[in-house]
Amino acid sequence: MSLDATVWAWKTRQKQKAGGALKPLKKLVLLSLADRAGETHECYPSIARLVEDTEMDRKTVLKIIDELIEDGFIIDTGKREGRTKQVKVYLLIGVKGRETVPTTVLFDTGNDDLNSTNNGTVPTTEQFQQFHERVPTIPLNSPNVGTRNLPKNLSEESKNKKTWLSLKKLGEEILLATDQETYEQIKKATWFDRELRAFELYNAEKNLCDELMNYHFADWLINACGKYQAREQAPFRNSGSQVRCSPSAPHQLSDKQVHAFAQKLSQHPEFASQFAAAGESYDQL
Repeated sequence: MSLDATVWAWKTRQKQKAGGALKPLKKLVLLSLADRAGETHECYPSIARLVEDTEMDRKTVLKIIDELIEDGFIIDTGKREGRTKQVKVYLLIGVKGRETVPTTVLFDTGNDDLNSTNNGTVPTTEQFQQFHERVPTIPLNSPNVGTRNLPKNLSEESKNKKTWLSLKKLGEEILLATDQETYEQIKKATWFDRELRAFELYNAEKNLCDELMNYHFADWLINACGKYQAREQAPFRNSGSQVRCSPSAPHQLSDKQVHAFAQKLSQHPEFASQFAAAGESYDQL
């Protein structure tokens, strides 16, 4: 989600044409596009997603997109995304960055760091590794009270947050599905962003709610962790020729994973009633 694009969309003034769509409807579609724009102000939501967001019919959404192109608010870049490579990529025209530097301070315009598009952007991996940190509390007598929700005061995580990804919810789902050791490996993994991009492309055409997206992404990361572990361990197990296994082949569980699974299984009522002897507690199974 691009905050700059959303602010820009709110400030636009739509044109009313004879026989055209109503101005409020045009702004609603433009806001939906801006809500899914990235750092380059490009977006590619499917028509089905726009229909769901705006609660308009497909024909009306397509008509409004054509009018937004005619009015000069968006253009078709010619690129195509999505799992089928058929979703059009639109570029928002006229989006400007927010002013973050006081007017009384002058900086060297030749500084490459100040002109970088990555200035102030926190990588998703770093956000995931630090999502458990608490937000500092501002004293009641502070002059900043009541201004924390202004666009320039939003946290870095809010600026870069995806439309569906909740790092806190993702961490909870991973811990429910695997042990602490695997969770720590995923949290520190260098391949997190790579798997996130692959997951979003794979599910681009699926209308899944945020809860299911986080649920499936947790499973995706756990499977990816096993995949990368197998690659790292392969050279040690095979000193001669390299053996490639099928991606669907099961991976060997660690001792901690086996112990954690056995402990949970012993506490399951159906398992205990079937295999436990009379008077035997779950820790004796």
